[in-house]
Amino acid sequence: MKSGLPSKICPICLRPFQWRKSWRNNWDEVIYCSERCRRHKRDLKTRKK
Repeated sequence: MKSGLPSKICPICLRPFQWRKSWRNNWDEVIYCSERCRRHKRDLKTRKK
């Protein structure tokens, strides 16, 4: 990964992901690393049980 860029951990796949230029306006609101993880967000609820 490139150093100096902010990163987060995806709650679905538990992988780190970094800031992307397309997220520059809403980085604080980004939760998931990809569309695939966003579509499977309900799996997070079942995983916690």
